[in-house]
Amino acid sequence: MKSLCLGMAAGAAFCVAAAVPLVEANAVTASPFAALVGRWSGAGMIGYKASPPEKIKCRATYLMADAQDEVKQTIRCATAGGNVEIVSNVKEASGKLTGHWKETIRNFEGDLTGDVTPKGFRVVVKSADVTANMDIVVNGSMQAVEIQFVNSETLLGMTLAMTKG
Repeated sequence: MKSLCLGMAAGAAFCVAAAVPLVEANAVTASPFAALVGRWSGAGMIGYKASPPEKIKCRATYLMADAQDEVKQTIRCATAGGNVEIVSNVKEASGKLTGHWKETIRNFEGDLTGDVTPKGFRVVVKSADVTANMDIVVNGSMQAVEIQFVNSETLLGMTLAMTKG
């Protein structure tokens, strides 16, 4: 269950990483995913209900579809307790996010929904095993992710700071 929740946390981090501030333009509005495209890496902490918090390191890659309303994310995370690999696809329409994520090592998957916010993204990831609320804030080459687990038997939450490049 720890690995599943960690996988979902990483998936959430990926999905949340889609949180990019909206920038108004005179005639054209840029994709909210534009600032995510590329490679990101960072570290943070993951909190457990029954044991001390643990350090986590992640690398994420974001690729935007030609239509610019969809982003594909791959994220790999490592802790002392194991590895996680998440693949997600997220679509945006009128400020609303929808998509699907899959933890490829343990073969867990679920749906995500959310909103583009002025500071980034607010996302909910749901599967049969866990629900997680995530906030993602992107400021230039910095990305902050905060995840709160709603119904996890083992996890409390995760915070992650990543830089682009």
